Formats: sequence, structure tokens, C-alpha cells
Amino acid sequence: MKEQIQSQFMQLQDQICAHLEALDGVGKFRQDLWERPKGGGGRTRIITGQHIEKGGVNFSAVHGPMPQKISDKLGLPENKFFATGVSIVLHPINPHVPIIHMNVRYFETDAGMWWFGGGIDLTPHFVDPELAKDFHSRLKAVCDKHGAHYFKDFKKWADDYFYVKHRKETRGIGGIFFDRLDSSKGKQSEHFDFVMDVGRSFIPIYTHQFNEGFNKAYSDREKKWQLYRRGRYVEFNLVWDRGTKFGLDTDGNIESILMSLPPQVEWTYRYEMNEKEQHTIDLLKKGIDWVSVFGL
Repeated sequence: MKEQIQSQFMQLQDQICAHLEALDGVGKFRQDLWERPKGGGGRTRIITGQHIEKGGVNFSAVHGPMPQKISDKLGLPENKFFATGVSIVLHPINPHVPIIHMNVRYFETDAGMWWFGGGIDLTPHFVDPELAKDFHSRLKAVCDKHGAHYFKDFKKWADDYFYVKHRKETRGIGGIFFDRLDSSKGKQSEHFDFVMDVGRSFIPIYTHQFNEGFNKAYSDREKKWQLYRRGRYVEFNLVWDRGTKFGLDTDGNIESILMSLPPQVEWTYRYEMNEKEQHTIDLLKKGIDWVSVFGL
């Protein structure tokens, strides 16, 4: 089934890239094809436009002998692996448009193990409860098609995963995150259907968030806050993100692995927040029920 999964992921990349080019109106994706010396490769696509300052929509399919570090972690003897996925990160120019991340992935070994993983999360520079509710409601609708407990479980997983431990705050308003969807939790085809539905939800979810903010005026102060908040994004991705670590451990393409980093960022010592900025920080916590609670 891995050939079918790989093919569908490539089509998903094509569809999302075409839509983002139309949404931006000016930017066009630059594609770099790369090969992994130990097996496989990918298509790195990067866009810079009039509204998207830097965006990446990457596809990869890598295989070969499993690195010892990963074998040890999984408790497996020497074996081979195959991993494929699509990963997206978009950094907007306008601070009223959020950073968004999505990833869908599949992993298997020749020892018979396989699983799916993925998710979508949102990192607004300024938290708007109404837009947060829309984001989570759309994700809940996708999850509810496949499992009554999916949204509750995967939202909590996202809250716990996208947590900047050394700052004691969530990276953004969360979303859903899931991993190790394997034979113990359902059929391979059923998990694949869910993962593809998550992938296809990206376009309507992001389009709504984008359209609500890309034309809003913003001040120099709001731009400075955006650069400051991007610093938290960098800290999470370089310190805590497992996807970054997996890419480095498997000798992936370094430019593709680090495409999630923003083009500009600031770290300001003891940043003094105003009331609006403090309001956003106050909402960066686990366990908020964005679907049911409104007007925080």
C-alpha cells in the first residue's frame, strides 16, 4: 500500500501548492528535487509572495537501513524502513494572519510495523477567539467522521505536544496531533482515509484564516510583536519538535528540514507587553475548549 500512500501524498502537495499560489496572487513555488544518499528523496517547494512571506510545502519518501538510534528507540533489531509524508509551514507578512503547520505521514519497517501520524496546529500572533473557534470546529468535523473520541484525544495530544516547556506556554492555540495509528487501532485503509481527510481540510481551514486577516492594517508595534512571537516558534522547532529530530537522525535534506523557520525573527530581552499582547499570552495554555467556549 505504500506506493498508493506515496502517490496520494504527492497529489496532496500539488493541490495545496496550486491553491496557495492562487491565494497569494503573486508568489510562485520554487521546487527543489533532492535525493537522500541512503535511499529516497523528495520535493521541497518554497514560496515567497505578496502575502506569504515564506511558506514551505514539502513532500518526502525516504527508505533504507534504519538508523541505530531509531531502532534502539523502537526496540527493533537491524532492519529497513520507509517513511513518506507532506509537511507545511506558512509564515505570513501580515501579523493578523496566523502561522499554520500541517503534517501527514506514514512509516513502516520490514519487521512488519507500520503507522500513520500527523495533525494541524495554528499559531496566531494575536489570538481571536472567534477564529480559534472556527479553526477547532472545522477540525472537530473532520475527526468526528472517523471516530467519536478522535477530536478530544487528538486536541489534548496537540496541547501537550505543541508546548514550549521552557517558556511554560503553548506554541499557539493547538489543533490536533496524532501518532502511531497502527493495526491495534484500526485498519490501514481506515487510518489512511482519516489522514487524507485531515490533509484535504487544510485548504478551507487556511483560506478562512487568511481571508479574515490579510487585508487588515497593522502598526510597526504589531509587526515587532509578530517577529518576537516567531522566536517562540523557532525555539519549539529546534528544541522540542520530533519531526526536526527525525529528519536530522535520518540524514534528510537539511534545507527541507529547516524550511519551517521564519525569514525574520527577533529575540527582545524582557519584552514589555501591552494589554493586547498580554491577552494573547494569557490564552496560550492547555485545555481551552475553543469549540464550546466563546468570548473569553
